[in-house]
Amino acid sequence: MQPQGREHDAAGTPPFADADLMYIADLLPAAERERYLDIRAFLQSTVRPASIDYWNREEFPFGLVAEMGKRGLGILQTDGTSTLFKGLMYVEVARADVSLSALVGIHNELIVGMIDSLGSEEQKQRWLPGLATFTQLGAFALTEPDHGSDIAGGLETTARLVDGEWVINGAKRWIGAGTIADFALVWARDQADGQIKGFIVETDRPGYRASKIANKIGLRIMQNADIVLDGVRIPESNLLPGATDFTKANSLLRDSRAWVGWQGAGIQLAAFDVARAYSLERRQFGKELARFQLVQQQLAEILGNASASLALMAQLARIQADGKLDMAQAAMAKSTCTRLARASVAMGRSLLGGNGISADYEMGKLFGDAEILYTYEGSYEINSLIVGRAVTGKSAFV
Repeated sequence: MQPQGREHDAAGTPPFADADLMYIADLLPAAERERYLDIRAFLQSTVRPASIDYWNREEFPFGLVAEMGKRGLGILQTDGTSTLFKGLMYVEVARADVSLSALVGIHNELIVGMIDSLGSEEQKQRWLPGLATFTQLGAFALTEPDHGSDIAGGLETTARLVDGEWVINGAKRWIGAGTIADFALVWARDQADGQIKGFIVETDRPGYRASKIANKIGLRIMQNADIVLDGVRIPESNLLPGATDFTKANSLLRDSRAWVGWQGAGIQLAAFDVARAYSLERRQFGKELARFQLVQQQLAEILGNASASLALMAQLARIQADGKLDMAQAAMAKSTCTRLARASVAMGRSLLGGNGISADYEMGKLFGDAEILYTYEGSYEINSLIVGRAVTGKSAFV
């Protein structure tokens, strides 16, 4: 007996209408699968169609995000659901819009995760309730104008303790939600001991300035920012007590790298959705594109890449749930799934011909977003070198 929804219906709906050929969602417990299907339906019916106009205008959809908060997408890190459920939620948000999946992922993995794991009780009580519903937003401020891949060793932003206050000076770049967040988790080097530490910096403090990075080719909904911290003063209590050196944050940074693998799977399912629908509707030479061999070959390859990515990530979720995930596995998942995503979306763009370059047909939007996935949370090349070092025992970074 086939799982529900996989057979043809009287109207001729294609089998595997949800594109889950490997039945990954069937691995969820019944209650989680029901919740997954409910949230997926909302994302597909409401968020996905609305996101295109916001993407074109580079605007942030506060109303959509509020609705996502009502469905629990702001507390995936702390609601007690399984690692696989959380991952599949990341897939489905990315399938609806990659920018919003970046917001949801960074919010859960790095903002909520950092405060919940490394914050004080006072910090948890102050911020976690609002974060849970997206009524408050945080920004993760690590990358700098002159330091991306080498940030751990090259970070230049400084913190100095003066009369019970931390004084923060420096600059950050590519900071998601930097212009709209209520606070930023700023990573700065303590001038007293040279350690990189994490600080909560409210964005309304004097000396904090954020300017939107415009004209991006992808993730246009995400409000990335250049941030200047000019003598920003914060209470001594704004230091995250569990983040007094950079190694304390490594496990969360590792998990966030793995999260991008889920995004890679989600954008491939989105590309497949668009390409399949287009091939069934578009007619050339007197018949649907779906009847041409080369079109079917491309559809099969896109879905094969997506299915391989999902299967890889499902296994990674099991390893993560068992507490065995290491950076090499996370880096391999991120680099592999985003490489396949780049290839899949390129095939989808080709399949749509000239219409593939227009965001009106959605594939052009996915094409731009795939380039960002390939680059952020460690570029493809950096993640490949992490894997290479793990399997050879030799570092090739310098």
